[in-house]
Amino acid sequence: MEDIIIKAEILIEALPYIRNFYGKTFVIKYGGSAQVKEELKGSFAKDVVTLNFIGINTAIVHGGGPKISAVMKKMGKKPEFIHGQRVTDRETMDIVEMVLGGLVNKEIVSLINSMGGKAVGLSGKDGGLIKAKKKVIGKFSESGISEIIDIGLVGEVTHIDSRILTSLKKDGFIPVISPVGVGPKGETLNINADYVAASVASSLKAEKLILLTDVPGIMNKKDKIISTLTKQQIKKMIKDGTVSGGMLPKVQACINALDGGVTKTHIIDGRVPHCLLLEIFTKEGIGTEIQA
Repeated sequence: MEDIIIKAEILIEALPYIRNFYGKTFVIKYGGSAQVKEELKGSFAKDVVTLNFIGINTAIVHGGGPKISAVMKKMGKKPEFIHGQRVTDRETMDIVEMVLGGLVNKEIVSLINSMGGKAVGLSGKDGGLIKAKKKVIGKFSESGISEIIDIGLVGEVTHIDSRILTSLKKDGFIPVISPVGVGPKGETLNINADYVAASVASSLKAEKLILLTDVPGIMNKKDKIISTLTKQQIKKMIKDGTVSGGMLPKVQACINALDGGVTKTHIIDGRVPHCLLLEIFTKEGIGTEIQA
């Protein structure tokens, strides 16, 4: 009997969150171990479907870097990165588009649908969803002269046309978006999924942007998880080096989303089964919440 009562208490704890978030939109960036390990794939899909069944609208933006690199190697092409960005020539772009829009996207759609959801796969090219421009990377040479590095068909978002997402939401569909955009001349551009998720969340004026990662959250200098931060605190942590490396694009994406009107952003550990439900429907949460 005690076990049954505990289950009831868990549901009661979740009730105010369900009430507050009913009808709201969450944008979720799906990547890391949660996208690779079979047991985590299943728990992620169940979490997304659960959110939709209780009236929370979701949109998924996914990455796929490891899978892209693996396919490139199979095809005899060596992956190359500069400042964390994949150097993307035309041949690499074809592989990126094939892997993201074909293999990865359709696997996520099938997973969600197998759990009773109604997912629809989209590329940023569909319905003019993601407009982009070529990303420029600069660095200073030893002489102090700024140098522009060409990393190929890599883009940054200039505009999200969210009409197709709004239409899908009205009919109860869950959009699953691969981070490929269209440049001003119709060229296909590969875009960082964290930044695409932030832009999508801003365009939808989402209640939450949630980034799944392979770390417990943002850590302080004593390696303790910080449960809640503000934009200003994050900026100070970037300046003093507490936040660095692979966490930088994630916190910058969160800042961009907050600047774009998103209410709260979260960086959570995708290696924890049912991480979405634990972060959203419990008082303690499991990661770091960043708010304005």
